[in-house]
Amino acid sequence: MEPEGNVAEPALLDPEGLGFMCGIEVHQQLATGKLHSRQPGELHDITIDTLPEDWPKYNRRLRSSTGEGGKVDVAARFESKRNRSFVYCQAPNAGLIELDEQPPLPHDEDALDISLTVSGMINAHPVPLLQTMRKTVVDGSNTSGFQRTTLVATNGVLETEGGPVGIDVLCLEEDSARKLDSELTADGEIVTWNLDRLGIPLIEIATAPDVKNPDHAKQTSIALGRTLRDTRRVRRGLGSIRQDLNVSIMCGDRVEIKGCQDLAWIPRIIRCEMARQLHFYRLANQLRGMHNLPPLSPDRRVDTPSVKGEVSEILKLELVDVSSSFATCQAKRVKQGLDSGSVMLALPLPGFEGLIGVKELDSEGAQMPRLGRELAGAAKLAGVAGVYHSDELPAYGIDQQFVDLTKESLSGVDAFVLCLAPRWQAELALESVLNRAHLAFERIPQEVRNVAIKKGSPEDGTTTPMRPLPGGARMYPETDIPPLTISNDHWKKILENLPMTQEERFERLREFKISEDQVKQLITRELDDHFVAHNEGLPAKAWATMLLENQGDYGLMALVLAAKEEGHLTKEGITPLINEFTGLNPSMEQISSKAEELGFKPADSGDLLAIVEKVVAEKIDFVKERGMGAMGPLMGVVMQECGGAADGKQVSALLREVIMRNA
Repeated sequence: MEPEGNVAEPALLDPEGLGFMCGIEVHQQLATGKLHSRQPGELHDITIDTLPEDWPKYNRRLRSSTGEGGKVDVAARFESKRNRSFVYCQAPNAGLIELDEQPPLPHDEDALDISLTVSGMINAHPVPLLQTMRKTVVDGSNTSGFQRTTLVATNGVLETEGGPVGIDVLCLEEDSARKLDSELTADGEIVTWNLDRLGIPLIEIATAPDVKNPDHAKQTSIALGRTLRDTRRVRRGLGSIRQDLNVSIMCGDRVEIKGCQDLAWIPRIIRCEMARQLHFYRLANQLRGMHNLPPLSPDRRVDTPSVKGEVSEILKLELVDVSSSFATCQAKRVKQGLDSGSVMLALPLPGFEGLIGVKELDSEGAQMPRLGRELAGAAKLAGVAGVYHSDELPAYGIDQQFVDLTKESLSGVDAFVLCLAPRWQAELALESVLNRAHLAFERIPQEVRNVAIKKGSPEDGTTTPMRPLPGGARMYPETDIPPLTISNDHWKKILENLPMTQEERFERLREFKISEDQVKQLITRELDDHFVAHNEGLPAKAWATMLLENQGDYGLMALVLAAKEEGHLTKEGITPLINEFTGLNPSMEQISSKAEELGFKPADSGDLLAIVEKVVAEKIDFVKERGMGAMGPLMGVVMQECGGAADGKQVSALLREVIMRNA
């Protein structure tokens, strides 16, 4: 049956009716040293503007090579055409291995144990022999041109709010370098990378396509993140965990979406992708109908006769230099480009008038899918800033006369795409545009897409093309790292020492007399183990409060709180005493002595009673008038009289007693 649904209302699309399928990949950084170099895993918070001058820099170019099957991966072949060069900035934690000047070392033992621990937590089965593989990556994010990745376990199960989700694989791999800058030049793109992140261990977990709907995808991502955090051995903070979505509907095909940092956006991102795939299925059949070509089946599993030959005759790479037609154009970008030596090339797209589309918004404010955006995305992958197309012109300072001149140069063709760039780059960009226009007659291409980001957050839930979806040819064995056997004893030890789940941690803390908010905060901030380990003899609420309000040596904090409970210092002296002894190992006597020296020794109970009685006597009329209502105002007076050397709890009890006697 033909798929139903309005692409202008993605929230109303029926996942089940459209044959929705979705799986999730999560990449989590581990809190260890680097995976294959023994360098520390610290990150340096720098930008291209704050890059230290003394960091060494290295210039490189990368090229694609054949995999073990003798083929060049499609994604690698595409990247190699982009004429890019790379500058690598050597951070203090990047050595010869990060620079690809020295063979890698075996796996970091802590990282390996964490990956096995997570395998045990999701009931996955470890592979008996770990064989490190090289995964071709030629976008410059790895100096070697590949990423080292090791399959650790398979066939797990993740429990989620919406039901169980299968885990296909769990891998241990290296993280990539961090992109600092990208500069377009007449000779190509220059990309600058920071090597501080390169080699930090990542756990990659890929689920089976068991996600039922967009909301279940969000629930699954939450469950994956919670499971990884339960190890207490993963990194926290922005960028430490990344989710990728594999999404398809029956009339479309699998697309991998990267950049899903904010889990709240996941349902909307998926709905926008469902609408995009539905739109381009319908567009393909509209184009096929115009040219009497066999229609696509609504089920991608049903083969459709190839129409590549016919489409190649309809759309040809016939680029026309129309620079002279734009010689008098006053559009700022056009004028500056032509003056700098760029050319304006035109690609005819006969029969596409009105089908390339203009910007429209759906019911949720996201850009509706249109071919023009896909063509522009294809061109941008060649390094150009963008293209112009006939459906959106006149606009951007390009008047109707220049549209007419272009059509005249193209022998009256109804639709076209323009690219302003150095000739080599404009030719590459328009070739990419033509290839994408050919695909408009087909099912949507399997590709990697990126969430459209604006000011650091998702713009509207839509995506832009990134690269073709890689195939098996990108993988081949790593010969510098020997295979590693996981013994039964090693696996048994892992299973016997699995960490507590969040549910178990909540139950453990509920045995103490602390508030539910304190329970939640202690677990969220991973302080519950310290709370339990040092809790003996301490008031639970006060100990929880101290942990949540202070940072540093938990043993010292527990000792200072114990000193306060034994009457060696006032509540006000807790933080100053912690600061005094940070990095030291004081005794109770030393804490008591320092509290007295700093004026935080509690007043003698007898002296304190005398002070309270004196204050009440001086304010007796106020006490008789207000009764117990005088407690609040008189607390401050008594504390001031004590010079801060009094325990508030003790003052409150004595004041209550004296007021009751005199009211």
